[in-house]
Amino acid sequence: MMRALAMAVLLFAALPGAAQLDSQIVLDRYAARLLREEGPKVLVFSYTVSQAGPRDIEQTHRIYRSGDLVRDETLMVDGVKQKSIRIARYRNRYTLDNLAPRVTQYAFLFERSIRAPSGIQYAYRAVPLGAAGGFVVDAMTIDGRTFLPVLIRFHAASAAMKGSGAIAFTNSGRYWVPISASVEASINGKPARERITFSAYQFPASLPKSTFQGPLPLPTPVLPTF
Repeated sequence: MMRALAMAVLLFAALPGAAQLDSQIVLDRYAARLLREEGPKVLVFSYTVSQAGPRDIEQTHRIYRSGDLVRDETLMVDGVKQKSIRIARYRNRYTLDNLAPRVTQYAFLFERSIRAPSGIQYAYRAVPLGAAGGFVVDAMTIDGRTFLPVLIRFHAASAAMKGSGAIAFTNSGRYWVPISASVEASINGKPARERITFSAYQFPASLPKSTFQGPLPLPTPVLPTF
């Protein structure tokens, strides 16, 4: 009986992801993984945004992005289907490269390990090494298989706003992408909440040029002269 139990323990320890790593090794692998991680240059995805506060919003969008060039299709507003198109150029704020804290910027204090369906995750508290800016990471949870962050907690402040929130990541295909972002804040002294969920990712090799051309305007009617 004891021998069978010992064998079971050894088999469990041999399972992928079952053995817990030293927290510093996890941080070293995290730093190395960030250096070689590349996000998609071209992607298509949907997102739903819900805001409550000074301005209430409930919208669903479909985004087509190639670099900084974006086609933003609004598909639903406050439960009503509609379609409007905006062509613009701006950077993607929700990339891993923009949001993941670096070991050169923060000291990470190990707090605990977490058993998740995907394996062991490692939770850290983050302490800025220099002067804090408008966006400061407070905590991070690292996936023990990929050594990329599954959750980043932060606080942010500006002249008119201060609040805190969290951004969750997962893999989609070969890329590590956000799946949700939530914030609770005070804007000019008034409470506000926002939640964004991202879904339906696609990573085409390229998008047609017509993707980033707005709809043609309706022809101007020619009125008869009398």
